Amino acid sequence: MIKDAGRDKIHLTDDHFMRLALEEARKAYQKGEVPVGAIVVVDGTVVGRGHNLRETINNPVAHAEILALQQASQVLKRWRLNDATLYVTLEPCCMCAGGVVLARVRKVIFGCWDPKGGASGSLYDILRDSRLNHQSQVEGGVLEDDCRTLIMQFFEERRSVIS
Repeated sequence: MIKDAGRDKIHLTDDHFMRLALEEARKAYQKGEVPVGAIVVVDGTVVGRGHNLRETINNPVAHAEILALQQASQVLKRWRLNDATLYVTLEPCCMCAGGVVLARVRKVIFGCWDPKGGASGSLYDILRDSRLNHQSQVEGGVLEDDCRTLIMQFFEERRSVIS
């Protein structure tokens, strides 16, 4: 944490919030879900959390980002999240990027890139597409090694069980 010299307000770093998203990802891992976690932050406060639950609740749209956005909207009692930052351990897919655009999220910060399905700068760039009604600021690579290691470990374990 970094303390602002001019005030007593404490500013938490992106690394801090990504570690919270990693905690969510570990919850998914423990449930046998692809370990992706997300949190939504407004004014330094976590207002939404989520981790993948597709297998657990048999819901194809139960991605970490969607669940975190839903919880944030419920907590804040509004669907416009234009003052929010979404932290997620894996680059959002097309569906989740679409949810971010629809919720008008100000900024998305993610851990590791997803070259096969990422829609926030690698395969597609939905979040910064000027043809859409909203664009988000995007930053990738925050705690990238930690995020990538967790996902790789999950899939290595899956392959060893299958073979």
